Amino acid sequence: MKAIVSVIGKDKSGIIAKVSSALANKGVNIEDISQTIVQGNFTMIMVCDLADKISISELSDALDKTGKDAGVKIYVQHEDIFNAMHTL
Repeated sequence: MKAIVSVIGKDKSGIIAKVSSALANKGVNIEDISQTIVQGNFTMIMVCDLADKISISELSDALDKTGKDAGVKIYVQHEDIFNAMHTL
């Protein structure tokens, strides 16, 4: 199963390290990643393979804590839902 992980917040050092470490600790593989900073605002989108090691809701709960620690908001969506929302 794949998930889309979106991270949004004010830029500061360590965001990518904290999020990627949290994913690795849960056995989640990052397959693709894109990040940018616009006028001090950090955004990152990752395509992650959960490999049936963790559910979307469990990952969302774990990353919510990581987001609070990093000072960002993290959203987790199933890849199919994300794709359906962004298809015209």
